[in-house]
Amino acid sequence: MSTVVELQEQQNQSQKRPAAPDIVKASVTRLQPYVPGKPIEEVKRELGLAPDFPIIKLASNENVLGPSPLAVEAMRQAAEETWLYPDDTCFELKNALSRFWDLSPEHFIVGNGSDEVIHFLMLSLLDRGDEVVFAQPSFVQYKATAMMADCAYTAVPLTPDMRHDLPAMRAAINERTKLVFIANPNNPTGTIVTRQELEAFLSDLPPRVVVVLDQAYYEYVEAKDVYPEGIHYVREGYNVVVLQTFSKAYALAGLRCGYGIARPELIGYLQQVRGPFNVNTLAQAAAIASLGDEQQVPRAQEVNAAGKRQLGQAFDAMKLHYVPTEANFILVDCGRDASQIYLELMKRGVIVRSFAPAQLPTWLRVTIGTEAMNQRFISSLREVLADA
Repeated sequence: MSTVVELQEQQNQSQKRPAAPDIVKASVTRLQPYVPGKPIEEVKRELGLAPDFPIIKLASNENVLGPSPLAVEAMRQAAEETWLYPDDTCFELKNALSRFWDLSPEHFIVGNGSDEVIHFLMLSLLDRGDEVVFAQPSFVQYKATAMMADCAYTAVPLTPDMRHDLPAMRAAINERTKLVFIANPNNPTGTIVTRQELEAFLSDLPPRVVVVLDQAYYEYVEAKDVYPEGIHYVREGYNVVVLQTFSKAYALAGLRCGYGIARPELIGYLQQVRGPFNVNTLAQAAAIASLGDEQQVPRAQEVNAAGKRQLGQAFDAMKLHYVPTEANFILVDCGRDASQIYLELMKRGVIVRSFAPAQLPTWLRVTIGTEAMNQRFISSLREVLADA
């Protein structure tokens, strides 16, 4: 217990501290914290649901099938070595990626999720006065990256059919633009930029502009005939950084492991700002094992393709407009307040994502699940819309 003297000293010290706006970067005060999809246990606490109340989470685009058995076994074995710091260089993982993509290990940087690689890009490439261009709506960390670096940014609206407007994004690039983010497929719409569109965009960019192709949902793309493989542009020497992750199709979201692919000289600068031991031992072991499981991704692709058809048919039957997707989620327009529908679905044990805060007031994003999960969501949505 603190003494009276200690309490008085604490009060004196607190009075000496300046108010937050005087000590915190102005750019930080303008940031909005990232709001993830609600965890299952949090929903139970908020709604006072019983511990055994069945809840499904279709909010964060996780692979509902779970990780590879090979990855689980690799983690069990690696757990015995967690008293040691992890391999700081991710040597074995980068060599596994090198074999997988047929590039040298120097083309790779591994992060605590691909989000951390975005952070490396901010630290190594952006100075105050630089500018960043991205689509709106898209992954919120692109805007946050510009704001943290105290840079200007241009958020270019999507086309009416919810696709990147690359000509408008090209027009937004000026002599101060340093980074352009293209999520392909885009989150939250699931739409893609085609090979022809991307190559036209890349054809006359200024040399100082780095294009970040965020391929978090790469494995789920079915339109391979028109989809631009980011790795091709790295091999061709473009100023391109490709982002990939083990959080989605590989079902390792809880371990946070992603990576960037780029020309070795660019990767070298990203390495200079990487903190030590940034990727934990279990994540490295599981990622290596997942790359070696030839059934993991095909299994996820098969279930996802079936789920897309199932949800699309249900939305058609309910006469709800939705965006055809190349990812493992679907954006659907419910025609009424999405935040209210989101809450009503939670009460029924179904967690999805409302995009009302992203200027899409009537739209929900739902992760594609198993047949049973999808059916529960469909039935619950029908109930909610009927009651509204």
